[in-house]
Amino acid sequence: MTDSTKLSPQVRNAPTVLIVGGGPTGLTLACALARGGVSFRLIEAVPGPQPGSRGKGVQPRTLEVFDDLGIVERVIANGRMAMPIRSTAPDGRVTLSGAETLKDRPDVPYPASLITPEWRVEEALRLRLAELGGTVEFGTALHSFEQSDEGVSAVVVSGGETEAITARWLVGCDGGHSTVRKQAGIAFEGETREEIRMIVADVEVDGLDRDAWHMWRHEEGLVNLCPLPSTNAFQFQAGIAPGLDTELSLANMQSVLDHRSGRTDIRLHDPAWSSLWRANIRLVDRYRERHVFLAGDAAHIHSPAGGQGMNTGIQDAYNLGWKLVAVAQGASPALLDSYEAERRPVAAGVLALSNARLKQTLEQKGIPTNRDASTTQLSVGYRGSALTRDDREESAPLRAGDRAPDATKLTTVEGERRLFDLTCGGQFTLLSFGSTPAVAAPASGLRTLRAVGQPTDPDDIVDTEGHLAKAYGAADRTLVLIRPDGYIALISDAGDVSAVSRYFDAIG
Repeated sequence: MTDSTKLSPQVRNAPTVLIVGGGPTGLTLACALARGGVSFRLIEAVPGPQPGSRGKGVQPRTLEVFDDLGIVERVIANGRMAMPIRSTAPDGRVTLSGAETLKDRPDVPYPASLITPEWRVEEALRLRLAELGGTVEFGTALHSFEQSDEGVSAVVVSGGETEAITARWLVGCDGGHSTVRKQAGIAFEGETREEIRMIVADVEVDGLDRDAWHMWRHEEGLVNLCPLPSTNAFQFQAGIAPGLDTELSLANMQSVLDHRSGRTDIRLHDPAWSSLWRANIRLVDRYRERHVFLAGDAAHIHSPAGGQGMNTGIQDAYNLGWKLVAVAQGASPALLDSYEAERRPVAAGVLALSNARLKQTLEQKGIPTNRDASTTQLSVGYRGSALTRDDREESAPLRAGDRAPDATKLTTVEGERRLFDLTCGGQFTLLSFGSTPAVAAPASGLRTLRAVGQPTDPDDIVDTEGHLAKAYGAADRTLVLIRPDGYIALISDAGDVSAVSRYFDAIG
């Protein structure tokens, strides 16, 4: 050990949270903690940023998370929204389809999914983390850990040297082969379907335009080439049935493309990254073991059909992040129990959706072209959660636990704004559509936005076009409390201010 690792953990500057895994999930969690002023260390076993597009679809709900974190413009600048699919049938017929979009919706700022390489997402998150004063410790692997009543004592290895780290919490964001999950003894239930395999690679292509995602359907399986915005590469995907060659060589990929497309004028070259994907469909039996939490692929893995995996992990991290910040600042530790209660059912639903999409892909010998709102994750919510309160009828279209909708054309003393501009920053926000007495702010802060006829205060908003009242189904006295992760905590059409105070009392 080096001299520094011989120091007792109490002498060292112990972080509040140790995050294992520096992919999109771990980076999102680190950004949330850094913004909330909670100390952490983020370790990643590999020596540096990983190449490869891997998860390339960013859903509208995830773009809203990135907006709140301050990176959405960077991500969108390196991607393409609503990329069309050009599908060629075995008889040569070509169809061109586009993703369903949610254009001209004041409550939805990002109308369609974005195609961008996963490494670009990680790059944007690392840049934001650096702006917030954080970093990724590449080449640092978790060796082991033990739990006590106070937290976690971990041993990590970097450059052949070991170091002891103590932390209040440990979060495993370390993927499908998670060391954290295995050492915590958390079961990873599901199946591996060895007969369902796919070659995935980033390659450069001659003889093909970049205007669409190109797909060829064939009795042996799909092959497709998706242009990767902000790069010169395409993502190559080819289903490999049992008995077919799984070699990751350029020659094999070219052979598969020639055979299934019926074309010889498209040439692949300069592969930058490749992998043989196998269908693993698994979900942990629990998301937590005392002071240890799991997020992302460490907790759930499924097929890439529908573009849900990376997005679900990012939203795991965002759900857990604000709760860790709140408890670190004095909220009740029981708040952390809601993480599994809210996120595990979401993961189960995502697995069901991905499985259905995978079945459709196999039956159609290609990726489904009927992309619809089921994959946007805008409908993901937590109705029935212990963190929800409202006095609305069960049939009401908007209830506590739902995603908080956006609203445009709001007039403030600083000019026109949309709601998400005013609710960002990792705090609770109270929307008041009537006269609201002061509410005691929680440790994590509370901003009250008042709907008025004429703005005189920075927290006054004029609902110029009525989009805000419509989105929230608001009456003259309605109160809406929005959580730091953009979900509705409480709705009181009766204007019950004491309900807001009781809510904060309940979470400590």
